[in-house]
Amino acid sequence: MRRTNQVLAGVMCAAMLAVSGCGGDSDDSGSDDSSAGGTVKLGYLTSLSGAASAGFTGVEDGAKARLEAYKADGGKCASTTFDMVMGDDASSPQGALTATQKLVQQDKVFAVLPASSFFFGAGQFAGTTASTTPFMGASFDGGPQWLNEDYKNLFTATGSVDFPKVADTYGKYWTSLGATKAAAVSFDTASSSSAALSVLQSAEEAGIPTGYSNVKVPFGSTDVGPIVLGIQQSGADVLYLPTTPDTAFAIIGGLKQAGVELKSVLLATGYGADLLKSEPAVQAGQGAGFLTVSAPTELGGEAETYQSDSLIKYADATSPIPSFSQQMGWLTTDLFLHGFELADCKASQADVISQLRGSSDWDANGLFGGPTDFSSYGDIAGGNGPGNCIYVSILEGSKFTPDPAAAPLCGELTGQVD
Repeated sequence: MRRTNQVLAGVMCAAMLAVSGCGGDSDDSGSDDSSAGGTVKLGYLTSLSGAASAGFTGVEDGAKARLEAYKADGGKCASTTFDMVMGDDASSPQGALTATQKLVQQDKVFAVLPASSFFFGAGQFAGTTASTTPFMGASFDGGPQWLNEDYKNLFTATGSVDFPKVADTYGKYWTSLGATKAAAVSFDTASSSSAALSVLQSAEEAGIPTGYSNVKVPFGSTDVGPIVLGIQQSGADVLYLPTTPDTAFAIIGGLKQAGVELKSVLLATGYGADLLKSEPAVQAGQGAGFLTVSAPTELGGEAETYQSDSLIKYADATSPIPSFSQQMGWLTTDLFLHGFELADCKASQADVISQLRGSSDWDANGLFGGPTDFSSYGDIAGGNGPGNCIYVSILEGSKFTPDPAAAPLCGELTGQVD
């Protein structure tokens, strides 16, 4: 049986502004309707150099572990040889475009698997010039390409999130905790700010008014004194932080120093082995809730254990909890394998695209709160995962503890940010 993994929810990228002219016209996509034979080349786009590279060191290992585990499991397409080709976005939108063009036109990969904060720089090229190449990526870059219904060859492993849309998920969660007033702080980027406003509206629809909102924070800022004061004076008792952990921990630390006690603080990023390796981060995050869109490792189900064991066996992982980048490598690879199996292993790129676009039952082997329907666009609200579900894990001591109130908690779309 195929097994799949988990992925973090709502990770906000360093640069969300869509760029125009994301690629010139070309008369050679490099892989026009190719058919897979005994060997299939998979191109992985991620940050191998530059400012973002430290956060993506595990993509290759996660992908390798998934492929090796699949082969050892005797999967339907296990007789195929999969060669990995790495592409470096150089931590920039232009770098993402250049690397993607090389993977498609020169390396002639069968599929591209982006795990990049800057893939939006290559989004137009991927959906137009390279339209015959399947792209199976993680859409945390927030680029508009993932919601473009003309780009039939682009598939997101984290669900088709339309950040301004609202679901009742967070309102239900905070109501269960007795919340009376909500706050949210986000970066001044499209996905981060839209997710914050979406969550606040979810709370308001549940009868929890907004006490404080700041969606204009410079990316990565730790100058949070005025923010802490604003939250304190507002009387908010629950807080949503779709920011990097450094910014979130600065706010949490400031609130603790000010004597502010909150019923819930939810971080959109940070869950994973990387955080547990840092003693200062562990201390700063005590009591905070970390969001994921699928079951955290600590729930101990068959699929979670399988992923952890595979990473340790095939990628020499030192922790049973995957890092964010390991999860991205694993998940995007698993999505490719799902589509490749649907197309009977030796099909053309066009067959893979067609078969996967009609798929509606991929749910990470039960780890997602609901299945992914690849024929739908924008059916997930900001901050949510497939099925508009979330998982919350509380950092207690040196471990994450799944919150029974959100293991998972699922909701329904209610509208869009006003």
